[in-house]
Amino acid sequence: MRHVSPKFSIRSHRYLRAGLLGLALAADGLLALTGGSAPSTAASRDACPDHAGITLPPGFCATIFADHLGGARHMAVAPNGIVYVNTRGSTAPSGGFLVALQDTTGDGKADKVVRFGTTAKQGGTGIGLYKGYVYAQSGSKIVRYKLPEKGIAPEGAPETVVSGLPVTGDHPMHPFAIDSQGNLFIDVASATNACQKRNRVPGSPGETPCTELKTRGGIWRYDANKMGQAFSPAERYATGIRNADGIAVDPGVGLFAVQQGRDQLHNNWPKLYTPKQGANLPAEELLRIEKDTDYGWPECYFDDEQKRLVLAPEYGGDGGKTVGGCAEKRGPVAFFPAHWAPNDLTFYTGSQFPAAYDGGVFIAFHGSWNRAPFAQGGYNVVFQPLKDGKADGDYVVFADGFAGKVKEPGAADHRPSGVAVAPDGALYVSDDQGGRIWRISFSGNRNAGVQPANK
Repeated sequence: MRHVSPKFSIRSHRYLRAGLLGLALAADGLLALTGGSAPSTAASRDACPDHAGITLPPGFCATIFADHLGGARHMAVAPNGIVYVNTRGSTAPSGGFLVALQDTTGDGKADKVVRFGTTAKQGGTGIGLYKGYVYAQSGSKIVRYKLPEKGIAPEGAPETVVSGLPVTGDHPMHPFAIDSQGNLFIDVASATNACQKRNRVPGSPGETPCTELKTRGGIWRYDANKMGQAFSPAERYATGIRNADGIAVDPGVGLFAVQQGRDQLHNNWPKLYTPKQGANLPAEELLRIEKDTDYGWPECYFDDEQKRLVLAPEYGGDGGKTVGGCAEKRGPVAFFPAHWAPNDLTFYTGSQFPAAYDGGVFIAFHGSWNRAPFAQGGYNVVFQPLKDGKADGDYVVFADGFAGKVKEPGAADHRPSGVAVAPDGALYVSDDQGGRIWRISFSGNRNAGVQPANK
């Protein structure tokens, strides 16, 4: 198996740089593919009456790019501004789970919306662009569709890149990222909460060894250029990752993922953890993914007060006092409040936002369900400054108010599920509760610093 070069030149899975895709599609003619150049966005930047119901830092503006799309998950934005979205749901929408959207008038709203692709059960999460194709998770497969010479949505049948991905248990979604060398990194999340003998049952010990790790709880690597690959344990790239619901490549640095930490420390181990500890542990994590590295799940979890990995109660832990073998596992680059549920991430490589955002990462937090009796958290978009692959300051809540009046999974108006940067530097945020996509632009002083959303 090939080793990945430590030098990544693009961050695929969100959008490809215009020059790269132009080279890949030159034979077909870029204007034929795009239907013309991307429209001006001046009109959308000028009209910002209410920030489309969310709060942002000064100088930023949010508009509703599209609405009522169903369970909009991850997005990929082409150099011509066309947005591709993968969706999930219990019922297949007419036309397919994948959506292509384009703003042809420059008003910040998608006036062309075309569904395509599979109607397989539940749809998918991951989506990306690479060498003239749109790649997408479709149930247990990663498939690809040839981008059209005319129009915005593919019309041909898909090719299967990888099949047989696990879709049972707690975490059936498969986000992915593709680097400039064609390495396809796929999240294969855990089937259980903590690899217990009886999943989520109070007092049930952990499986020793956790045989689930052979086929779950890690990142797998395949070749984006090769069709007909089958999932197997042999392609595991990194392990000990419970649920990396977002994966992205930071240009020049490497592969990163956000991990959703385990649940139910107090519920399952009330003699070791108070209700408050159950609500506030463990931290959510931003990981730098490297080959053959173990990030600790299920034996360990990250305690943000101690700022270290500690031994889980299913494996002999005593409420966070003992570290044990966790000292040999890899900790996070940055961490965030417990149970906020990071669902996606994207590195800011645009030039529209203030320079202080350059190279940092935006993270969509889907929102918690298990912090009761305390207030639920998340339902926002966070910005984490980074430098050379490491945290460069504290995170800020960049965009908030998505949930509306009630921060509860079933009652929230919207739940952020995806983030992607457009070629003009705007930021898209998707929502799988109401099916909305926001477009966030900036028209203030580019020398401004990073600031949190207005209250």
